[in-house]
Amino acid sequence: MDSFWERDAMLKTDCLIIGGGLIGLLTALAWRDTHPSDRIVVLERGIMPFGASSRNAGFACFGSLGEIVADISTMGEDAAITLVTRRWEGLRRLRSRVDDSEMDFENEGGHELLTESQLPLLGHVEEVNDLLMPLFGKPVFYANHTGLTARQFGPQIRGLVSNVFESQLHSGKLMRALFLKAASADILMYTGAVVDLVEDGNDYAAVKVAARPGVGDELIFRAQRVAICTNGASDRLFPETGIVPARGQIVVTEELKNLSWRGCHHFDQGFYYFRNVGNRILLGGARNRDLSGEQDDELLVTDIIQAALENFLEQIVVPDRKVRIDYRWAGLMGFSADKQPIVKHLSPRIVLGFGCNGMGVALSAEIAAQTAALLA
Repeated sequence: MDSFWERDAMLKTDCLIIGGGLIGLLTALAWRDTHPSDRIVVLERGIMPFGASSRNAGFACFGSLGEIVADISTMGEDAAITLVTRRWEGLRRLRSRVDDSEMDFENEGGHELLTESQLPLLGHVEEVNDLLMPLFGKPVFYANHTGLTARQFGPQIRGLVSNVFESQLHSGKLMRALFLKAASADILMYTGAVVDLVEDGNDYAAVKVAARPGVGDELIFRAQRVAICTNGASDRLFPETGIVPARGQIVVTEELKNLSWRGCHHFDQGFYYFRNVGNRILLGGARNRDLSGEQDDELLVTDIIQAALENFLEQIVVPDRKVRIDYRWAGLMGFSADKQPIVKHLSPRIVLGFGCNGMGVALSAEIAAQTAALLA
């Protein structure tokens, strides 16, 4: 059983956030902004963030031309542009919270690779630029013939659409900065805290954490407000939200000599993505090669996806060149049915803050601000 000391000083809190990743920590910091005296606790199931916050590709992006065109087709112009706007606003909020130098934020531009069959996408450049003009103030996308020639991609790539607004960052340094900001804001964070159950009550919400090794009993936190910020693991606690887990796998190459390009690159509506990390190539995605198999929250790499990534690297990104892979890992994303963020009350004291859908870096600060506002 928990001790008097634990129950009196450690297990009672005004605001409790489940999930110590980007949205969770940013929600805690947003709550602290307006509640300077509250007790704030963050519970994280891993030693490092369990999902994708320190396991993503570090893209500070808002959507490629192909993705935006596809979204317009499926959800309509207004919803698609609203989603881009929320991503762009989220990046602005993130940069106001964390200095660019703290997370190695670099504006190197973004680029989308096109095969012969995808070249008709160029016909949408003017249309999408017009829709985005009120947000960015100048054209976003352009056909980059010079950039395509300089990159020397595989012969399958016949076009390149670029934009100057897209950026990249160091996900590990971003999370380290947020950990330090949370600590300096008197936000208490427990790692290795696997939440089993969240129940609302008349006087408080009870959050039950799995039994501790060597102690043999669960801990029960009592909170006036609870935010669920668990992204792709949300269905473990609240399956009724309809959030589906989706594993994302990534590889990073050895350092390469004469890597002539920089910036974020997208292919196949964002199912493949790669960028430089110094003189290494980070490449991720290929989830569409095994969509059902990747609807899993186990953080492991699989043969089918890893083979697809290596094939894409050797045939498209650096053709006719054998490159060693130095790092392989997986992260956990979450997707809603309509790709829209979900910020809503699950009960009077419990709020769900979900907004990633593969754009966690861009949306995290915006969703966190909305989650904290709804908690109030």
